[in-house]
Formats: sequence, C-alpha cells, structure tokens
Amino acid sequence: MNDGSRTRRLTSRLATQSAARGRAAARRRLRASRATGGTAPQFTARSKLAWLATASTCIGTTLDLERTARELAEFVVPQLADAVAVDLLESVLHGEEGDRGATGGILAARRAIAVKAVDALADLEPSPVGEIIVRDETHRETLLTTVCLAQRKPVLVARMTDRDFERVASTDSAADKMRRGGVHSYLAVPLIARGLLLGSADCVRAGDSPPFTTTDLALAEQLASTAAVFIDNARLYGREREHVVSLQRSLLPRAAPHTPGLAVHASYAPAADARGVGGDWYDVMALPSGRSALVVGDVMGHGVTAAATMGRLRTVARTLMMLDTAPDRVLARLDLATRDLEDDQVATCLCAVFDPADNTYTLASAGHPPPLLVAADGKASYLEVPTGAPLGAGVIPYDPLRIRVAPQSRLIFYTDGLIKTRDDDCDTQFGRLLGTVAQMPSDRLDDGSLLAALPGSDQRFDEAVLLTAATAAQPPERLTVWDLPPDGTAASIARRHVTRELDRWGLSALADVSELIVSELVGNALRYGQGPGQLRLIQYERLMIEVSDRGPDLPQIQHADVSDEGGRGLQLINMLCRQWGSCRTPTGKIVWAEQDVPQ
Repeated sequence: MNDGSRTRRLTSRLATQSAARGRAAARRRLRASRATGGTAPQFTARSKLAWLATASTCIGTTLDLERTARELAEFVVPQLADAVAVDLLESVLHGEEGDRGATGGILAARRAIAVKAVDALADLEPSPVGEIIVRDETHRETLLTTVCLAQRKPVLVARMTDRDFERVASTDSAADKMRRGGVHSYLAVPLIARGLLLGSADCVRAGDSPPFTTTDLALAEQLASTAAVFIDNARLYGREREHVVSLQRSLLPRAAPHTPGLAVHASYAPAADARGVGGDWYDVMALPSGRSALVVGDVMGHGVTAAATMGRLRTVARTLMMLDTAPDRVLARLDLATRDLEDDQVATCLCAVFDPADNTYTLASAGHPPPLLVAADGKASYLEVPTGAPLGAGVIPYDPLRIRVAPQSRLIFYTDGLIKTRDDDCDTQFGRLLGTVAQMPSDRLDDGSLLAALPGSDQRFDEAVLLTAATAAQPPERLTVWDLPPDGTAASIARRHVTRELDRWGLSALADVSELIVSELVGNALRYGQGPGQLRLIQYERLMIEVSDRGPDLPQIQHADVSDEGGRGLQLINMLCRQWGSCRTPTGKIVWAEQDVPQ
C-alpha cells in the first residue's frame, strides 16, 4: 500500500471519528435540554387527544398570519419534535389563495415563516425566517418537502441515511450541520385548508429521541389540519383588511395642492383590526386667490360601507367648497347631503379656510374633536371651535370661528382614532395628546411622527388621520389687496393698480389681457353686485385676479345674439383665461380669473 492510500484511509477514519464524537456531544446536549424542559415523554392515547385539544387554544390566538405560524412551531417543539420549520406559499402571504392544483406546489415560491428548535439543535441552518426559500435546481424535485407539497401527502423518514440529509436540507452546509447535530428522523406534513395548499411543516428528531412513527405521522396530520384552518382564517382576514385599506387610500387625496402661505402635511394610519378601517378622510383644496380649504372627517362605523360613504361625502364637500368659502354654510349643506344617503350614516367633520392675505383661519365643526394650535415657540393649546351636531343629525346651523395665527405656527387636525384608547376617558386622551405635541419638535410634527408617538399606536383599534398646516414665516410676496370705490371710477383705478403691480413683478406681458379682465369683473360688480369691494392680485404657479362684491347671485355665461350690445364679457374672459369661476362669501361673492404665467 502506498503512502497516498494510507493518508486517505487515515483521513477518512479521523472524519468518521469526529462525526461520531459530534453526534455523541449532540446527544449529551439533547439530554441536558430535556432535563430542563426539552422533549416531553412519549404520548399515551389519552395525552394525544388532550394535546390536540390544547392546540385550538394555543394556535390562532390572533388573526395575524405570521404569528399563527409561529404559534404552530412553538406548539410542536418540544412535545412532538426537536425542531420544526413552517413554510408558507408566497401567494398566501399576499392574501391570495393557496395552490389548488395537484402539482402547483413544486414550482410555487415559498417563504420561511417560523423556526423553532430545542437548545441542543440551535446550530442547525434552516432557511432564514422571512426569506424566500432557494433550493438547488439540480435536485429540486427530489427534495422531500417538494414531494410533500406536490403530492399533498405527508412524508416520513424514520431513519435518515446520508442521502436523505441532502434531500431535506436546502444547502450542503445545512445538511452537514444536521449530521453533526445528530438528526436521525424526518417528518413533513402539508398545510391544507378548504382544499387550498398553504405550505408545509418540516419536523426532525435528533439524539436519543425515538424515530418518528406512523402514529406520530397521524398526530402531525391532525395538528396540521387544525393549524391550516387558523392560517387560512388569518389569510382571509388579512386580505379583507388589505382590500378595505386599499379602498380607503384610493379615496384619499394622492397629493396636496399648492397652498400659498401654508405648508400642509397629511398622514393616514390604518387600524390593526380590519374592522376599524373605513370611515376617516381628509382633503386639501386650493380656493380662489390663494385661499386653502382643509377638511377632516370621520364617518361613524367601519368597513366597506363606511369607506364608500366617506368617498361620497368627500366628493360633495369638495364641490361645496368650490362654491362657497364659508365653512359653516358648507357644513350645513353637507348635513343635508348626508341625510339623503340611503344608509343613514352619521359623520363628524371639521372644515377650515385659510386666507394668506391676513393669516386668518375660519373654522366650523360638526361634532369633530377640536384642532390643536401650536405656536412658533412650541406652546400648544386647543381651539375652542363651536361644536355643532354631527352631519346627518339634522341639527343646524353651525357657528364659525375666525382667528388670526402668527407666522410659523401650526394647526393640527386629526380624527379620534389618534387618541382613542379602550381604558382612558376623553379628558385623559386629550391631555395626553396636548402633552405629547408640546414635547415634539416641529419637524416631527410635520412628518407624521405623532401617529406613532402616542401610547398604544402599534395596536390602534381605530384608524387615524393627521393633518398639519404650518403657516409661512412671511406672507406670500406676490399677493396684493386693494379696496375699490363703489362708483364708476373703480374700473380705471383697478386697471392702474394691476398694470403697476404686474410691471413690478416682471409680468408686463400679461398687462393687456389683465386690464381687460379686471375691467369686465369690476363692470359686472357695478352692474349686478351692488358695487365692487376688493381687488386681489396673486401670483404663485399662475396669475389670479379676483374681484369681490355684495351681490348674492353667481354669474353665468349667457348666450348673446348678434344684435345684443352686452352679455359677452364672461365669454371674453372664458376665452382669454385658463379658467374662471365664482363662489359665495359671508358678505356676497367673489369672481376670479386665472392666467398662465410665461416661463
């Protein structure tokens, strides 16, 4: 025998002895583990029934899919197995149905969800929890888990051979660690509920544990059948919640419009429970001459019905705000619209209009929680907005509140889901919110951190909307307001004001069209509106001209015959401007026209 042969034989003998010592050490660790609460004694007929009966109280305690899988793993170890891995199909984790076909499980993507092992097997190398299971394609279809899923039948290997480790482990390294850990028996059961294949549970025994038997196989099948129903319930629940949340988000604004003099930040947090989702909404609308409307509402009730009602109320509120800048009158008409809904819904609502010309808010409330005013120095206080009846209750009118806010102050609007708890009364909830806001820096108020700052926010049982509106340090530079005389000189004075201001802003190219527009608007105010009130000129993304008067009737474009001497003013404005419109105010109305600004 040559030296090379002796070396190979010696190396092989040393490797065998090392593996034997490793298995012996694993058995010692396993025995020590059992001495401190490891594998339970073998089941008797009565203890099997008792153990299975306990499963329904230990597994499925919540409707969280991943937690249910973890509860299954914790229930199996150490009573039935020394280690277990629970894998679910990727489609199940997305709320979709599992596999219904006979062979779909072979190619379906799976993700490791839960792993549990006794301390002696802590060195095993299962697929990392949360990651998609990647198998070697060269022997993928011979893997025992794949066979279990493809055939929808359990797989039992009472005594594992060296080849079996490669058919169980996902990598060569994992197979080697199973050998060194003393693993000797393998059992895999499919998780099937209502005819859907959801995933699988792989169990192993090691050391001095007896091999799996057909009795253990039957026990594991019954447990898997019970657990699969809980997992499928969690899947269905998660899908319902996702649908309601998706509907809710689709009905909320996708982006806030440009609001001169105001920086608005909105956040929405769904409830952890699907039954708590569906009725909260907010809206931000750009009104004439740089004004901004902020609306926050909460439909009583939850689910798809509340979400649908919310969508209708938000649409009605947007329409009303474009026709009237008085929040109290908007709420009164919104109450009538709510009472017309067939499902007899009731909602709370807070409506505010911000005017950048003088940094004022006009607010009205229909049973909604009061907003928070945060000064520039961080001092917070609640605004005492007169609280009217909720929308749909039929108790109107609503009383407005008008306040002037300082630069760099913030107004915080929210729904009751932000502060609601099951144990505290209203005073405690409002006090906690006030204290939390006073301690938070301004940048965290703007980024929605308040939603997670209050106690119990991770287990919120009602959805929450947060709307933060911060006033600018300086009013918009290109916003000018003039008072016009109520006589025939108003038109010429308005033209001079507009021409001079456009020249100062470097927009002289718009002067001719703007003079024509302001002449028509002032002329209509003199003829139909009991005289003009104020002229406003504002430029942000576009140039807007606004004239107010005391007339109650909103203007409309009239058809003018060839022989008519008048009736063409609004037609000219309609052709020359990007858009125009009118809306009511507490003292009359305003008519505005908007032009594009040259680059």
